[in-house]
Amino acid sequence: MTGLKKYIILLLVGSVAFAALFFYLGYRQFHLSGPVMRDTVYVLPKGQGVGHTARQLERRGLVTSGNIFKSGVRLLGYERRLQAGEYDIPAHSSMNDIMMILSGGKVIQHRLTIIEGWTSRQIVTYLNGLENLTGQVTKLPREGSILPDTYLYTRNTRRTDLIRRMQARQLDFLDKVWDKRAAGLPFLSPRGAVILASIVEKETAVPRERAHIAGVFINRLRKNMRLQSDPTVIYGLDRRGSLDRPIRKADLKSDTPYNTYRIRGLPPTAIDHPGRAAILAVLHPLDSDDLYFVADGSGGHAFSRNLRQHLENVRKWRRFQKEKKLEKQE
Repeated sequence: MTGLKKYIILLLVGSVAFAALFFYLGYRQFHLSGPVMRDTVYVLPKGQGVGHTARQLERRGLVTSGNIFKSGVRLLGYERRLQAGEYDIPAHSSMNDIMMILSGGKVIQHRLTIIEGWTSRQIVTYLNGLENLTGQVTKLPREGSILPDTYLYTRNTRRTDLIRRMQARQLDFLDKVWDKRAAGLPFLSPRGAVILASIVEKETAVPRERAHIAGVFINRLRKNMRLQSDPTVIYGLDRRGSLDRPIRKADLKSDTPYNTYRIRGLPPTAIDHPGRAAILAVLHPLDSDDLYFVADGSGGHAFSRNLRQHLENVRKWRRFQKEKKLEKQE
């Protein structure tokens, strides 16, 4: 064997040995615990290549070497398996751990809660204020069409898609409960039930009272009596469902289609988005002869069957208000 051949063979053997050593060291580093000391959120944008991702991870200190991460991902066949999304990278994650996390698609699930009794304006204001959603909502959803609940979502979900999901959950709930409703209710569709439930939702925050108040309104509807509900008057004056002042006697004479002191029957739409409990209360109202209720000073209401009893309860409520006012002045 000539000296040149020996040299070439030695060079090849040395190169292979060096490559093997380099691969071993790189492979070992690829599986070593990472440098980050705390859990970290990393967002992988849609369409971003593994090279750019490797550089980002190195800049943020999540990996010790972007080149080793990139090479490891490619050698292991995961280059096209990384998925866009927002991920939680636990402390000390190795490059291999990060590769598996980014390819697993288990993105962070965020939570938002729609409160019972919120109006469409309140819901849209809330959603438009969440920075990790996309696409501003410019058109208010139909009042009463959303089911208040806690919803999971991922970063960059479209706000309008979330609203459609909330509306679909409302329809699913109504489908389940409508056929089980009490007999003889004075509305022929779930829409009427939602409208009345939206009023019940605003009238009381006491769970045990919902079915009783629903029963009062249903008794009044059956007798063709006006509902005379202050929350409907307020909604007619301000679609936020609230006023920056106490309701006045003049408001009760306001000429709006929601003023149930003037119109008979239900208003044209819901006045908020009622929760499950309010809807169920309307579909299964308390069976009573009561036609009136007024606040009793304890956070609840006093109920009565006739106007005489009601006026006496009103006098008690006004005395209570007067006493409270005097206590504040002392």
